[in-house]
Amino acid sequence: MPPAKPLMVFWYEFASTYSYLAAHRVERLAAAAGVDVAWRPFLLGPIFGAQGWTTSPFNIYPAKGRNMWRDMERLCADEGLKLVHPTIFPQNGIMAARLALVGAEDGWIADFSKAVYTANFAEGADISAAETLARLLGDLGLEAGAILARAQTQPIKDRLRTNTEAAIAAGVYGAPAFTVGDELFWGNDRLENALAWATRT
Repeated sequence: MPPAKPLMVFWYEFASTYSYLAAHRVERLAAAAGVDVAWRPFLLGPIFGAQGWTTSPFNIYPAKGRNMWRDMERLCADEGLKLVHPTIFPQNGIMAARLALVGAEDGWIADFSKAVYTANFAEGADISAAETLARLLGDLGLEAGAILARAQTQPIKDRLRTNTEAAIAAGVYGAPAFTVGDELFWGNDRLENALAWATRT
């Protein structure tokens, strides 16, 4: 048997702007590097709450927020991705994250996650709304009703809580983040560094 590929864990939050970029880059770059990717949705709310934040730091610090949106405009243009400013920022991505975990079990987590990011940051859709999520599932040829019901079960809710706790234990403090073993890389602009590390370890 051929040797197993190195593994990189991709930690992401559906409210995260830079995770939108990373989600649309990670598969292409990881395939080119010969690295497997484990998609791990988690929640930033508990991490921010522990620091006394009730919203995104891009809202708390307006100058930082203005620069982030301009930076996103440049980077999305480079990637050929559309960008709109959602009416609500950050959006509530809890249900989307639970659905992604159903997708992790069934093999469509990557496609669904990219679709959620596109709905959020290219369409300005409400990703907390059941009708939006049902549409995205349907667009993937999936049975939305059954999947939405599975996402409400306790095992899936527990898995999202476990993912968030695991992210915290790994030192994750923002999204996107990438881990290779015990090494943590934070930010869309560190994706290439994380992949390079994975191939040398």
